[in-house]
Amino acid sequence: MARYTGPVEKLERRLGVCLDLKGERRLAGKSALDKRPYAPGQHGQRKTKVSEFGTQLREKQKVKFMYGMSEKQTRRVYDEASRAQGNAGENFIKLLERRLDNVVYRMGMATTRRFARQLVNHGHILVDGKKVGIPSYRVKPGQKIEVCEKSRTNPQIIRAMELTNQTGISVWVDVDKEKLFGIFTRVPERSEVAIPVDERLIIEFYSK
Repeated sequence: MARYTGPVEKLERRLGVCLDLKGERRLAGKSALDKRPYAPGQHGQRKTKVSEFGTQLREKQKVKFMYGMSEKQTRRVYDEASRAQGNAGENFIKLLERRLDNVVYRMGMATTRRFARQLVNHGHILVDGKKVGIPSYRVKPGQKIEVCEKSRTNPQIIRAMELTNQTGISVWVDVDKEKLFGIFTRVPERSEVAIPVDERLIIEFYSK
């Protein structure tokens, strides 16, 4: 299944939870989920019973759409998390948080992961001084992530950094807002990653 490119606010309404897909619009209280907190469509307000499989599928869909991944990519992350030592669910989230596009987002250089992915794809982001154009690139602790020199006047990036005064910056990165660079200091603990996902159900979904 290919990566979803349709209306993102419909996704949030269908899943009934904020996935941080709209950035500044969400901060302004203008998101569709805030105005219409029910599923889209003619029968969106009907109450339906969700099966165990449906609950697990919904959690998996949340992660896919939140981090902007295809089904193949999501499955690959699960396979790696399940082979690693420790709790598979926690490993799963930690691997997702190390994606380059997510780290750019966590550093406040982009208002959404989708915009962060565009920055990476279009060559605006450097890792340890070298251009990396792969959003799924796995960032290691100690690596320096920065906006390339020609893009440091980009108004969208500047605006994103300004908004961090409201949203804050993740504690596992150290960011210089003026020079537009940051250090990925460590892999976050699961308790530090505030996302509306029950990764245990995702592990159950894929392990069947």
